[in-house]
Amino acid sequence: MCFNKKSMPAAREKSLRYRVKAASRRVRELSLVGHALLSTRHPVMAQIVPMRRCNLSCAYCNEYDEVSKPVPIDEMLRRIDHLARLGTSIITISGGEPLLHPELDQIIARIRHHGRLAGMITNGYLLVPERIQRLNKAGLDHLQISIDNVQPDEISKKSLKVLDKKLQWLSEYADFHVNINSVVGGGIKNPQDALTIGRRALELGFTSTIGIIHDGDGQLKPLGGEERAVWNEMRSWEKKNYSQFNHFQEAIANGQPNQWRCRAGSRYLYICEDGLVHYCSQQRGHPGKPLAEYTKQDLRREFYTEKSCAPHCTISCVHQVSYIDHWRAPQRPNATPGSAAGLVNIQL
Repeated sequence: MCFNKKSMPAAREKSLRYRVKAASRRVRELSLVGHALLSTRHPVMAQIVPMRRCNLSCAYCNEYDEVSKPVPIDEMLRRIDHLARLGTSIITISGGEPLLHPELDQIIARIRHHGRLAGMITNGYLLVPERIQRLNKAGLDHLQISIDNVQPDEISKKSLKVLDKKLQWLSEYADFHVNINSVVGGGIKNPQDALTIGRRALELGFTSTIGIIHDGDGQLKPLGGEERAVWNEMRSWEKKNYSQFNHFQEAIANGQPNQWRCRAGSRYLYICEDGLVHYCSQQRGHPGKPLAEYTKQDLRREFYTEKSCAPHCTISCVHQVSYIDHWRAPQRPNATPGSAAGLVNIQL
């Protein structure tokens, strides 16, 4: 094998820079966890949508459209500022496809200006070296890409074949943490693809997770035999896995309910493109209050409000955030207008 001697110092420099930034990020993460354990009076994570439009149309997804315009940057900055005033620790940008927003870098920089962790969920299609370096400069901390298959098909175009070059560029240029999520269920034709995707992620120095998605009718079903085998193998990679809440996912895989205290609307906020606060991406409309009017009192009310959809929830990030407070503060049924009664979760 031949090596390019000029590239080796650059590679070492990138590796050192990445390690320094990773260590700094880890210190900030541990500080935020400690703050979350000490106080329940602030959101741990908010997921915010600056762009509902997406450049793809995956068959199982209900979180995009093809026509929406980007939220104006001044409004996005006001929303970030208010999340900071509420004490939000982690702000994750999602969509739609957030990379379509023309002022995305300003949004990320504003999150970091307030000392918050900045994350992003993207399909990865628009990533090129120059764009990755701009994300570095803006201060992005975490990025996640979900890859559904090895070869694109009618269910999803988020394939390893299309995205592998993007992953190589991320491995070479990104100073932020990268997680690659593969999936089973939901009409995915070849469950073995998840293993191929997960191994490739680890090979490139990323972390790897596996998720369960609903089918085209929005229903969650227990995993079949081959899906279960893939699921078990990837869970055996636990030490390299970004998500450690396997008992929650195990129940989902079995189609069984989980008993937990959902803190959505309090410790976890989902803010849509219209600036409304919702429990999560699948429970839009509750509480449905403008973020600009959301107060500490709203946070406390929803912290203690029992969500009837919780036993069959598939939103693992909400569970992970809520689990910080699993041991304290029993909840009560919602007796206020906009009750969560009868809501049904449909997506991971």
